[in-house]
Amino acid sequence: MSEGLTRWRIRQNRPIAYDILEAPRLFEPQNRALLSVGRLEQGRRFVVIDRNVARHCADDLYAYFAHHGIEARIVFFAGGERSKRMDGYLEILRELDAFPIRRRDEPIIAIGGGVLTDVVGFVASCYRRGVPHIKVPTTLMGYVDASVGIKTGINFDGHKNRLGSFEPPLRVLLDKEFLRTLPHRHILNGVCEILKLAIIKDSGLFQLLEAHGAESIVSRFQNPAGGMILERAISGMLEELEPDLFEDNLSRKVDFGHTFSHGLESRHEARLLHGEAVLLDIAVSTLIARERRLLSERETARIFCLIDSLGLPLDISLLDAEILWQALLERIEHRNGLQRSPMPDSIGHCVFLNDITRQEIESSITALHDRTCADHEPALER
Repeated sequence: MSEGLTRWRIRQNRPIAYDILEAPRLFEPQNRALLSVGRLEQGRRFVVIDRNVARHCADDLYAYFAHHGIEARIVFFAGGERSKRMDGYLEILRELDAFPIRRRDEPIIAIGGGVLTDVVGFVASCYRRGVPHIKVPTTLMGYVDASVGIKTGINFDGHKNRLGSFEPPLRVLLDKEFLRTLPHRHILNGVCEILKLAIIKDSGLFQLLEAHGAESIVSRFQNPAGGMILERAISGMLEELEPDLFEDNLSRKVDFGHTFSHGLESRHEARLLHGEAVLLDIAVSTLIARERRLLSERETARIFCLIDSLGLPLDISLLDAEILWQALLERIEHRNGLQRSPMPDSIGHCVFLNDITRQEIESSITALHDRTCADHEPALER
């Protein structure tokens, strides 16, 4: 800096504090969790709820706000990746602008899966340069992953989460009752994220899934073991997120399963849910780790055995080396010039790789096809 020129430096640290609370039977009138923050006297709430969720509980939601004397504008929103776009984001903004809320003490409430809470969180971060919001996840994916952090976003120009922000909610309210009506495919979708965490950082969670994962899926995580799995998954996710909420450190364990999956999900949006794309990434990454002798054959077999025993949908017909390679190149830009790809070097632990080659991707896809064919050979032919 030149001598004699004046410089001003501004420093400000915005504190981040929010609670994640278990709030069973959330819409019962005596449960005040949904109104535990914000203005009550002559208060208003702007609520966005997933249309599928609304089929089961819209009447209860209207009755809840009426009971507490709250004027509520309830907007129904289609879930799924096709709604995670600019037009969906603008649709919510227009509805919100037609029902103006007070800027600091009438929080927006988002009730739905990870797509909905991501979009509504982005709306909250932008409207009037930021208004408070509350997240109520209704899918397993949202329960253990999408809703517990502070990232928001929408897809743009064919890319996942290309536009977004970091915006902490006031609260995240967890009610397992929502999982009772969740389609089986969406239960498995969330299990893929739990499996990701188990492989990369928590061998105890992996063992819980081996012992009780199948029964927990059948019960939609209403059983005691399912509750333990959910609690451990959320705690593990927060252990990783809390020290690095704004992703200053781009080498992140929770990015396991998210190196190649973005490309698959964007290419096959109509066929793949997020967790299903993550699972394909996990399978490819596991075999790369095995070929590098990071994982033993026994550990590799345990991972694939658990995938099978949980009934997770591994559609390897969608794997294409070029899609995965281009996804990896895009991740290099996102991760500031390095691959920073987390890879398991044992179950519950990982290292970060920066030199994955296209040949390794191709070889792992071939090995995955060979493994699948071998698993389906008639017993007499083996």
